[in-house]
Amino acid sequence: MTRHSPNETRYSIAALAAGAIAGAGVAGALYLLGAPLPLVAMAGVGVWMFFAASIKYTDQWERAVLMRLGRYRGLRGPGYFGIVPILDRVAYVIDQRIRTTAFGAESCLTRDTVPVNVDAIAFWIVRDAERAALEVQDYDEAVILSAQTALRDAIGKHDLAELIQSRVELGHGLKVALEEKMKNWGIQVQSVEIRDVIIPAALEDAMSRQAQAERERQARIILGTAETEIAHKFVEAADAYRDHPAAMNLRAMNMLYESIVKRGSLMVVPSGLADSLNVPSLMGLMGAAGHVPKNGAVGETPEFVPAPSPPRVA
Repeated sequence: MTRHSPNETRYSIAALAAGAIAGAGVAGALYLLGAPLPLVAMAGVGVWMFFAASIKYTDQWERAVLMRLGRYRGLRGPGYFGIVPILDRVAYVIDQRIRTTAFGAESCLTRDTVPVNVDAIAFWIVRDAERAALEVQDYDEAVILSAQTALRDAIGKHDLAELIQSRVELGHGLKVALEEKMKNWGIQVQSVEIRDVIIPAALEDAMSRQAQAERERQARIILGTAETEIAHKFVEAADAYRDHPAAMNLRAMNMLYESIVKRGSLMVVPSGLADSLNVPSLMGLMGAAGHVPKNGAVGETPEFVPAPSPPRVA
């Protein structure tokens, strides 16, 4: 936690030097007047301490709250300022830079009764140092407690899915709630960020299985959609082949040729498919299979003989 109490032991070199000069001057004057040496020493030390305690300073980002006999006298700083020792005191030194406060809520139930642990961080700044010093006793502790209360209240109003997916919106809602509560304290909330949402391990495993099942369902739906589209394309192709028998014959020839060339094995062709092939296609297929025509007169049905096999070696 940031300390905002004054540090009374923080004296600058200028304050010490001014006190030393003033003490030496008073001591020298008393000595010239013939005062006893103990009195001279005591007077010099007293004046030095008085002047050293009268000069205070704050850094650029700090404001000092000055009280005189218990009453508020105003803000001092940044830089050097003077006070009246014994009558005045610096009650608070308030840091006006942006601060960060980490807070969390443990084992809080969401709207769908899921226990979660949420960690968050708030960025805030003291805009009005006077209100921060006079309206609240310990504004650092007040910010932490207010943020924790607002976070617990927000968790109870949201489902687990909303907490995980809508962290930015949840942080903005916390910022608005904290600003409404702290506007009279002189504190402005810059932003609130949700760092982590921790759920039980058993629930995490169940959510993982649920996500896996959902992905499997989506994959099956996509596969079924693809099969449906393929079936429609086959129907369109069948309609085209029904009106054009020659195209069907060409397609059958192409399929048979691709099967023979790619696989290079014996293929049994159904009689219906063989009958659909014309003479030129049969000649091409037989030539690809290693058979040559015996005679090839034009207009005559050629006779095919198998190609001679290589001689056997005895």
